[in-house]
Amino acid sequence: MVSQLYLSNFHVVRPKFEKPQSEALRWLARAHAFADSRSDDGGAVSVFEKLIHRFGCSPEKIESRGHELEDFCHTDWPEMKIFNLARSPSGEMMEARQRCYDELVRAKCEQLFDSGFRFARDLIHVTCTGYLSPSPLQRFVAERGAFNSTRVVHAYHMGCYAALPASRLAAGLVRQQMAEPDRDGEFSVDVAHTELCTLHFNPMMHTPEQLVVQSLFADGFIRYRVQSGSRGTGRMLKILAMNEEQIPDSAHAMTWLPLPWGMAMTLSREVPALISGHVREFIDRLFVASGCRRDEILPKLIFAIHPGGPRIIDQLQELLELSDGQIQASRDVLRRCGNMSSATLPHVWTEILKDPECYPAGTKVLSLAFGPGLTVAGNLLEVTG
Repeated sequence: MVSQLYLSNFHVVRPKFEKPQSEALRWLARAHAFADSRSDDGGAVSVFEKLIHRFGCSPEKIESRGHELEDFCHTDWPEMKIFNLARSPSGEMMEARQRCYDELVRAKCEQLFDSGFRFARDLIHVTCTGYLSPSPLQRFVAERGAFNSTRVVHAYHMGCYAALPASRLAAGLVRQQMAEPDRDGEFSVDVAHTELCTLHFNPMMHTPEQLVVQSLFADGFIRYRVQSGSRGTGRMLKILAMNEEQIPDSAHAMTWLPLPWGMAMTLSREVPALISGHVREFIDRLFVASGCRRDEILPKLIFAIHPGGPRIIDQLQELLELSDGQIQASRDVLRRCGNMSSATLPHVWTEILKDPECYPAGTKVLSLAFGPGLTVAGNLLEVTG
């Protein structure tokens, strides 16, 4: 019989720099103006401030965002590592951005995994913002001496919903460990998300869609563990069911494309409507897979919704007739951190686990996340401990 699986050992590491959203939007306006005209003309900056105010995510929805790259701390363009707009209005090319990703993530590993951390048999590295081989996580594991005891697997390019397939992959690896000879005790897989979304901004892209993207996304880092059994201290999330599906005729609605200067996201205005038209049936199938009765647990169910943007949360709240309390954890993460791509949903899980008063043991949590495909992914969890 397969042992019950749990999400545990969450560890968040915030980016090196935090910027209030009001300041981040001013930086964006200056960057777009300089890239467009090669000058810091106040009139040009004012034009872009108005455009960003119209289309971007306001400080009322996002209070602050984190970034690992120091470029966003100033507007001395010739001194920038990636956004030297005096030399290249779009920012540096893909190679420079990937080398920067490698350097920054390798340094961040020291915080994600402290010196006393004991690696599991398998480690899944999740990202859609860095593509290098060997990856910084592979090199770090080898440098820590775990080169023949920890297997590193990469789960790349899935975007915002990636925590859910990564958890599903981890569950499969746990079950594989249980079938290996001469192994006993706890079977577990570490999952680490390292997203540097801000590394891929392009100040020469002035469309409303891109102003939304650049005012929404942020950097995020988190690790956690998928394990068999509930041994250990602290609160955990028991996995009751997992699933993901593609919405028919929606491939155009969201893309994540490698271009010469970096990664480019396209995001259709149709996304909230497409999700709304599919999500009810998706949730019903998730309940069936879990063996739980929807009518019994839905009134008290907590929703961990990936906050792709304020409209996604608002529309799902209205569609599913949810109270503010049922979606509060998702709103709090969006407000404090912005959209950190694949790292965001695990931050919401952490938010739920750290508050036993609002989310006591026995609380059921339904996770939902969305990404290119258009893919709807979800799981049903139960708080323990």
